[in-house]
Amino acid sequence: MTLDLILGIDVGTTSVKAAVLDQTGSALLDFNGAYPTVRPKSGHVEQDAEDWVRLVQSAMECVVHRRLGPRISVIGLCSHVNTHVFLDRNGLPLMPAILWQDGRATAEAAELDARVTPEQKIAWWGAPMPIDASHALARMLWVARHRPDIWEQTRWVVLPKDYVIFRLTGEMRSDPLSNIGLVDGAGRLVQGALDLVPGSADRLAGIIGPCDMVGQVRSDQPLAGASVYATTMDGWAALLGAGAAREGAAVYVSGTSEVLGITSRTLVPTPGVIVFPQCQGLQIHAGPTQSGGAAKLWFCEAMGMTPTEMSDLVAGQNRSVPTPLFLPQLQGERAPIWNADLRGCFIGMDQRTSKSDLARAVYEGVAFSARHVLEALELSASLKSEHLTSGGGGFRSDIWNQIRADVLGRPLNRLAMNEPGILGAATMAAFGSGAFGSLAESHAALARFDRSYVPDSRLRGVYDDLFGLYVDAIERTAEISARLLRIGQADLF
Repeated sequence: MTLDLILGIDVGTTSVKAAVLDQTGSALLDFNGAYPTVRPKSGHVEQDAEDWVRLVQSAMECVVHRRLGPRISVIGLCSHVNTHVFLDRNGLPLMPAILWQDGRATAEAAELDARVTPEQKIAWWGAPMPIDASHALARMLWVARHRPDIWEQTRWVVLPKDYVIFRLTGEMRSDPLSNIGLVDGAGRLVQGALDLVPGSADRLAGIIGPCDMVGQVRSDQPLAGASVYATTMDGWAALLGAGAAREGAAVYVSGTSEVLGITSRTLVPTPGVIVFPQCQGLQIHAGPTQSGGAAKLWFCEAMGMTPTEMSDLVAGQNRSVPTPLFLPQLQGERAPIWNADLRGCFIGMDQRTSKSDLARAVYEGVAFSARHVLEALELSASLKSEHLTSGGGGFRSDIWNQIRADVLGRPLNRLAMNEPGILGAATMAAFGSGAFGSLAESHAALARFDRSYVPDSRLRGVYDDLFGLYVDAIERTAEISARLLRIGQADLF
């Protein structure tokens, strides 16, 4: 296939982002359109799947309007996971999409997880990964129990990108990397896991490779005839886009949550770590947190400030004694703890603690959560990372990036394009089209890095001590968080 321009699309947690890239990685067009997230009751987090389709179509219409349509032959589209859409036999949603942050299936997840031994998990997935409230099987069991009418009508349970691609091409397909927890290291469905929830296997889309073409855009859609590639989840795509295309790479992506990864064919089973099936010879050990940019936005909304104002506030004052310790688990935690009941808090405030101290603590707390993940990943990959490449909207703040480098004790090299998910999806689609010989070659052609952040060696001891307190604080507050949740869920009247 002759490759001219590539359309990369990321159906993210809060918005659809898209860019048209040429073969040097230069962006000729950018698009960003937001949609709402609904929280109808405690623990429930939902979105309208039609919002994703509408905004993807809007992005494609912008390409047509700019008269770039005839030059687009390849489309790569990734999306957030574990977000699940329950569809009927016609491919129409039966209920709002259950977002990855949703914790309604916590009880079902605990029940399923207790039925699987660590030895089974290692045999199935290569690591003792937990079944948590965002796992597809926990979600399916919840719907089967609490919405049996919906479950009986359900023909497919798919991810956002799979649904959008179905609407664009008429083809219902998924990829193995997005179905982590359902497939083994070779990308094959694990029958033993599917047997935990009767009927689950019959409701999954067919699996194809992430770099395979799903189909062509239908004639009634913008960019009709363009080839659409399966790609994968936004986390894996973003890790690839941020630099995970080569063996030994360590990467850090920041958006709504923090996602870190190490590319290594070595595997040491480590609790809390996700190990993806190999794709084109790349095996990525990864850990997604529950809250990164989300913690920053929460603080900004609570304090009535913008993210820029928050960065300026932190940059204007050094760390001081009244700076508290912040636990960013505002809605539970994923890697490396996988505990949906954890909740955030500030520890160590006194009367001198200022707004800038609190802001710095939020930045530090998110950085500590990233370090917590990185240390688990290094055990899993049997690799000590000398530096990390990084990208994502959460890396726009220079002061936050410096704090991250200081907390991690490693240099960070920042991707010039702050949407690594788009870049990763474009990298996979470009490789899949045959334009490049490998994912590494495709990425090298499209990626650029613009700045490095070197850790301040004078702060190493301080942050080592604070990180130890951070880990200890999570362990000591876990039971308090769980008890607070039980009290909050009780009927008071």
